[in-house]
Amino acid sequence: MLKPYGEWVIKLKDKYKADYFQLKYKLFFRFLGMMVFAFLIIFVLYKTLWSGKGGDAIVSILQKILGMEYGDALYIYRHIFRDYAELIWVIGIVFVFFVFLIFFLNWFTKYFNAINQGIDALLEEDRIISLPAEMSAIELKLNTVKRTLQKRALDVQIAEQRKNDLVMYLAHDIRTPLTSVIGYLSLLEEAPDMPLEQKAKYVHITLDKAYRLEKMINEFFEITRYNLQQIKIEKEKIDLYYMLVQLIDELTPILSEKGNTVTLKADENLTAYGDPGNLARVFNNILKNAIAYSYPNTDIIISAMEEENEVVISFHNKGHTIPQEKLSAIFEKFYRIDEARTSNTGGAGLGLVIAKEIISLHGGSITAQSENKTIIFTVTLPQSL
Repeated sequence: MLKPYGEWVIKLKDKYKADYFQLKYKLFFRFLGMMVFAFLIIFVLYKTLWSGKGGDAIVSILQKILGMEYGDALYIYRHIFRDYAELIWVIGIVFVFFVFLIFFLNWFTKYFNAINQGIDALLEEDRIISLPAEMSAIELKLNTVKRTLQKRALDVQIAEQRKNDLVMYLAHDIRTPLTSVIGYLSLLEEAPDMPLEQKAKYVHITLDKAYRLEKMINEFFEITRYNLQQIKIEKEKIDLYYMLVQLIDELTPILSEKGNTVTLKADENLTAYGDPGNLARVFNNILKNAIAYSYPNTDIIISAMEEENEVVISFHNKGHTIPQEKLSAIFEKFYRIDEARTSNTGGAGLGLVIAKEIISLHGGSITAQSENKTIIFTVTLPQSL
């Protein structure tokens, strides 16, 4: 019997906090006490003035204050105070109640003052919001909002700092390929009779540096465009198998550079519902990351299957194990796993962020895990319109 009673007490305490029970309780009994007290005051006055010598006191007051004759004062007492006694006492009760109501409202407004102070405290970094005990539910919500706002502000600050660092590194790195392009073009211009073999070599180097320069400029555009874009999706039935095959074919040149291969494990009839353009962008970003961070001459495995009412697409590649602290930040804006700008891996750190947004708009999820030199990205999409 004790256990159900204990559960009942816990539920009562929760209701006491969540439903402002304490505040309701306090307001109800204050209001009730105010009415009872007003009634008692009038009742006491009624018994005092309308019995015994109460009438004589009223006649005497009329004589002294208004200067009436005894007969006139007695007449007014009998035909006004006595004949309209009920109305007078009702007016008296209302008047006393109104006076108490003013005091009650003055007392009640302290809660609004407390809420105002709590709202002001939202902007004060080191101040904890504290409200009266009967407003503990509001206090809890305000402190939750305060923590949420602080976290968002910190996230924005971190993202902004990453963006500024990235822009600075990009601006610095652009100088190197640009200097090389200008240098080799100058050599080609100054030596028109240069041997064809040497000229071809210089042209190849210049073109390679120009491609690198183009990639960096594209990263600049990606950074500036991110906050302005609005991703919109239009779902339709997609031949998922064909989409993945086409994606692999498009990235074959990049795969060949490192000697990587891709194995696709999926049913040829596998379909999904989603925006084909945006989903292709997601899979492209994930596969490019897999290629960039894979060991050379290793196989990247893409598996896709239908599970209950979902389609699960996984990308497995062999590479350095990503530390947990970096893995948890992999979907944050402007975050790059490889922070060394001398490396050719990675971009502006927005590919996975955008991928996550697209998958979220589809009602799905995207996760990353890494252990034992294996990196796995998993995309889950609802298998419905």
